[in-house]
Amino acid sequence: MTSKNIYILIFSLLLAMLLALQSCEKKPLKTTKKQDNKVKINRLILLGETKYQKMEFDSSYYYFNKVKSLCDVKKDTSEIIYSLLNIATIEQNQGNYYESENTVTKAIPLLINNTKPSHHWGIYTTLGINYMFLHEYKRAIYYHNKASKLKTDKTRIQDSKNNIALVYMEQQDYQKAIQILLPLTLDKGFISNEDRYIILDNLGYCYFKLGDSKAIYYFKKSLKLRKIKKDEWGLITSYSRLAEFYLKKNPRLAYKYSLLAYEKATKIKDINDRLISLTSLIKSSEGNESKKYALDYIRINDSNNKAKQIAKNQFAKMKYDSKNEKEENQKLKIDKIQNEILLEQQKNRVLLLFYFITTGIIATLGIVNYLNSKNKRDKVKTMIETENRISKKLHDEVANDLFQTIAFTETQDLSSKQNKETLLTNLDAIYSKTRNISKENGIIETKLHFVVGLNEMISNFNTDAVTILTNGMDSVNWDALETNKKIIVYRVLQELLVNMKKHSNCSIVMIIFKKNKNKIQIDYSDNGVGADFDKINSINGLENVKNRILFINGTFTFDAKPNKGFKISFTIPI
Repeated sequence: MTSKNIYILIFSLLLAMLLALQSCEKKPLKTTKKQDNKVKINRLILLGETKYQKMEFDSSYYYFNKVKSLCDVKKDTSEIIYSLLNIATIEQNQGNYYESENTVTKAIPLLINNTKPSHHWGIYTTLGINYMFLHEYKRAIYYHNKASKLKTDKTRIQDSKNNIALVYMEQQDYQKAIQILLPLTLDKGFISNEDRYIILDNLGYCYFKLGDSKAIYYFKKSLKLRKIKKDEWGLITSYSRLAEFYLKKNPRLAYKYSLLAYEKATKIKDINDRLISLTSLIKSSEGNESKKYALDYIRINDSNNKAKQIAKNQFAKMKYDSKNEKEENQKLKIDKIQNEILLEQQKNRVLLLFYFITTGIIATLGIVNYLNSKNKRDKVKTMIETENRISKKLHDEVANDLFQTIAFTETQDLSSKQNKETLLTNLDAIYSKTRNISKENGIIETKLHFVVGLNEMISNFNTDAVTILTNGMDSVNWDALETNKKIIVYRVLQELLVNMKKHSNCSIVMIIFKKNKNKIQIDYSDNGVGADFDKINSINGLENVKNRILFINGTFTFDAKPNKGFKISFTIPI
């Protein structure tokens, strides 16, 4: 029995009690308590905003999460949407784009009864930014277009068009971005847009990338406006882009702007911009100076990765604690109703009924506590296993490369152009591996976009040397498959493809999906080196595959022989 069914049972028992005790009237909640709750919500929102402005994001996250748990979904929709938007923005700033997408998506159903354009605009814009960073450019443009068509103030519409231009800039379609940005600077309302220097800076960057001399005019105009407004974050962007502009023409001037960007980023504790500035300093400096900045980059990047993981764990714990607190409050409310009814009921004719109902509720609450406790232990165990797996992957795939890069910087002359390029290539490879590890262990979309996500994961293993073919994926009714089984399918195929990449040396992989009565059958095969059947159990990836399939009562068969490829067929019950 699920927790949801248990709560339904509790309420059914309480309803039976109320029907039996017709002489008792339910006491209405006092309006003063409702007002006190509203005051508490507003106070927590103010605390969340204050902490956000001070860049104390963990505290801000805590307060907005607290607001969300206190709000009534029928009466406090505006406060819930506002809290979800802030939580999603904090997750986005931490680079946790999948989690941010999941958070902001929860606000979409609440828009039906919400007329505030700012909330609609905020949700669409947050989704658009997430999808841009996840390289889902069509979806990013779709949501920014939705935001730009809302009946809201002109500044937000201009910002949405600027966001669309940013997506084209990410795709290196700078001409298309200019066609959007340039008309914005000619608009009558442009001068009243507080973020106009962002638009000017982006326009300048597009001209720079196209080799147009007009770039410097827009860069300097944007820098001037940012200095007037004392926009510390924006000044970092201006200095970084000017450094890139002067890198080939005037390396010393490029070094000057890189240093200014680095100092600003250090002052406001913006680690990502510090790393970008350090990359620019490495390119524009020479000899020991360049070596120093390279070592700083490695140190800060390593610290940043650890900090992100800690923050991610903290946010996950806050969500978990908030959920437990909400459940506990619900239980307390039920206990209060029970006590009020017990006090009001005095008639002997219902004593026996009262006894059975009370016994049933106590037993049910005991089951709820047991299930919650078991669920908590299972989650902790899963979290530990996940952390161990990520730790091993970081050690195997990142730590060795990092050590070799450090050794390279300590032993090689970085004034050499070839050595400098080698260093930058190594740093980029480390960054790519770290990002891939993060993506592999992220949240799996199991609803509307499950097939898209599954396709994308499989496509990521396509290389010049390996071609992956799929057949029949669209013929399967994925909506009929439970969420946990979708996750198993995703992870099993991921394990098989990782194993293929490590051990197979194949050139072709075929994955076939079939509907077989009340089961889904998936056949995987490749033309690689295969393996001895007795050695299959010793391969960790394949051991994980077996365990996952057995966990959901699935079946599987292996067919592996040396130099004759590898095959596995498994079924998942619907």
